[in-house]
Amino acid sequence: MRIKYLFAILAFSIAGCGQESTQEPVEGRGAETANWWDDLPRAEWSAYERVLADEAWFEVYRVFPDVYAIYEPRQFEEVISFLIVGEERALLFDTGLGLAPLAPVISNLTDKPISVLNSHSHYDHIGGNHEFEDIAGINVPYALARQAGAPNDMVREFISGDWLPEAPPGFDADTYQIEPYEIDGFVRDGITIDLGGVRLEVLHTPGHSPDSICLFDRANRRLYTGDTFYLAPLYAHLEGSDFDQYAATAARLAALTPDVDHLMTSHNIPIADADNLQAMADGFAAIKNKSAIGIETDGALEYSFDGFSIIAPNDRD
Repeated sequence: MRIKYLFAILAFSIAGCGQESTQEPVEGRGAETANWWDDLPRAEWSAYERVLADEAWFEVYRVFPDVYAIYEPRQFEEVISFLIVGEERALLFDTGLGLAPLAPVISNLTDKPISVLNSHSHYDHIGGNHEFEDIAGINVPYALARQAGAPNDMVREFISGDWLPEAPPGFDADTYQIEPYEIDGFVRDGITIDLGGVRLEVLHTPGHSPDSICLFDRANRRLYTGDTFYLAPLYAHLEGSDFDQYAATAARLAALTPDVDHLMTSHNIPIADADNLQAMADGFAAIKNKSAIGIETDGALEYSFDGFSIIAPNDRD
């Protein structure tokens, strides 16, 4: 894709940015979290056309003619939601942090009917769900329970200290919460969602969470991975995570490698090479057979590989 816009330098107004942080650090997310904003702006984004450049919080990029990456770089998760536009309707894969209204952004990108589908129901992927009427999900207890949202005391950590060095205009940390939402219909492993000219196969990929899913656009050789894979620490140690399920998921996805060119990842950068699927499966296998060496970090073990790591519980057998 031709470069039409160079990545604009983030206008951070962070006291001490580029210096040692004096705020509460990010914990439980790997060893390399101090001053995480020093990696910004990430050079990979310069390869894509930036649109809606006046947005105060979101950075929106057209990564393919029918796909927009909606990026939130000023919070530690650097979460990415994807808008996939077909001829008849559009699918919004995740709704981000909920720190700023998302629906107006989407309405400026397409006038097609919007359906929301979450890669999983962690707070940084469902924050804007309540803004939309048509929400689908996978029918597992974990996903159903998350419809209740999360009060301020459950999510306050993620908008405090180094997690959120710069907030959106008008944001109030004291009232921030994940608003309740309602799943209107269910998807399951193996079904295909037809947007008109774009067909997305649903893959149930538990491990990171019980309700994790990927979307496979077989015709365009794109796999939307959610949090199952991205080029950063992969979390197999959180509440609700299951290391063995994750390893099985990794092996399943590795088998798709010959049919995939682009991994559409939900954190940090929007696209990674498909060869990482096999690398992820090999990483889990190495941890299981004890040929990989983990370094203790925040009460878990982090195993480093080429371009990513895997954080596993340190009480595994």
